Amino acid sequence: MRISNGWVDYECLDAGGGEKLERFGKYILRRPDPQAMWNVSDYRNWQEIDGFYHRSNDGGGHWDFKTKLPEFWTISYQDLTFKVSPTNFKHTGIFPEQAANWDFVREKIKKANREIKVLNLFAYTGCATMACASMGAKVVQVDASRGMTEWAKENMHLSKLDKQEIHFIVDDCVKFVEREIRRGNKYDAIIMDPPSYGRGPNKEVWKFEKNIYYLINLCMQVLSDKPLFFLINSYTTGISHIVLLNILKTTILKKYPHGKVESGEVGLPVTKDNLILPCGIYGVWEE
Repeated sequence: MRISNGWVDYECLDAGGGEKLERFGKYILRRPDPQAMWNVSDYRNWQEIDGFYHRSNDGGGHWDFKTKLPEFWTISYQDLTFKVSPTNFKHTGIFPEQAANWDFVREKIKKANREIKVLNLFAYTGCATMACASMGAKVVQVDASRGMTEWAKENMHLSKLDKQEIHFIVDDCVKFVEREIRRGNKYDAIIMDPPSYGRGPNKEVWKFEKNIYYLINLCMQVLSDKPLFFLINSYTTGISHIVLLNILKTTILKKYPHGKVESGEVGLPVTKDNLILPCGIYGVWEE
């Protein structure tokens, strides 16, 4: 398991009862988390919060703010700075557990000692984009949401990466890669964080189980002759990390047998009771 334990501005304070208690900078938020299936030993600290996301029985939910929060605030991870803002879908614009993967891509790019071009698909607010760009990589990031893409641009400004070569594309990821194949464009590294279900800007439907294998095969056609890494993240319920491992073994490892593949979970340390909260899965091929 890759554990994101290098945070200062973020902390998972406690977890249990289907929820987690988190500190983003100086603000404490309480949010649902289905992985936290154990009981909470002491709920007293859970009352000292700034925001509480209530899950609706019909799906979705709403925030109950105990404190008047700013429209957004920022937190930093090492030399990167990100905008945080609670959204209607319980998210905050950042997945702190991905910091372990940011460490991985930064180290790979640093050690490559050559120019690296990265394609970041389903890029959301661009945290992984900024991690790569901070090491000097050229990055093309693609996401179907214009709002999330604008948020990613704000993260670029906050992290003082305006002078780096970052291209922000609002598009359906599958259609974009298909066009890149026709254009003959190549990338040394690919990151993707596909949702369980989603729609592109023109109502294109994405379903993880149906489309992931096709997309990975497409992406192999835009890899350069000397790829550095291929990283997949997933939060799709019911999908084992072994599925990602098997897909990588039967696709990219066959084409680039000199590399190695690995898969596992990403998680967050829980301060109280010294637990680990599992948060998702990853699969990676690396040079």
